[in-house]
Amino acid sequence: MRGQWRIAVAVLAAGLAGTMAQAEDAAFRFVWEGANGYEMRGAMSFDAALLGQEQVRARDLTCFEMQGRRDGAPVGRWALGMLDEETTWRLTFLPQSTSFAVFGPGHLMPQAWNMDGAGTDCGEGGFGFNIGNAAQDLCIDGRLVLASQVPPDRPFPAVRDDDVDFSADACMGPMLMSRLDLPR
Repeated sequence: MRGQWRIAVAVLAAGLAGTMAQAEDAAFRFVWEGANGYEMRGAMSFDAALLGQEQVRARDLTCFEMQGRRDGAPVGRWALGMLDEETTWRLTFLPQSTSFAVFGPGHLMPQAWNMDGAGTDCGEGGFGFNIGNAAQDLCIDGRLVLASQVPPDRPFPAVRDDDVDFSADACMGPMLMSRLDLPR
């Protein structure tokens, strides 16, 4: 019995040490300015070890959130915690230039944040953003917002800010053990 207890404690300690030893995240803020008063602000983070990579992808993010506005009034929001099997989710960030990839050779649809190319899958009451061959634009309440469109190749920079305070639903939580059977 004592041996099982020591093994369980050792496994738990190793898991905690691994969590504490994880690399720090790099966080970035971004502002996208669309046409006709539309704007989207957001933030994301990922393991700082990826800063030397050519690209950071959606699967690499630890946190992500965006909020849309029109003429200063809120029009929608989406966060990584809302991701499900139905969500269109593609992100291509270029850490060397601290910018998101925009449409061009090698990047035909580099951004699809809760929005497909048709702009109709952000869902009822939903919010999404997309960069494809036609434009950079928003989806609100399951509809493409043509009035938000700007050219597809317009630069989309981000600014490093490791002090970002993410909303609770913006970050993917750690994998949790469902139950650890420890002797009593």
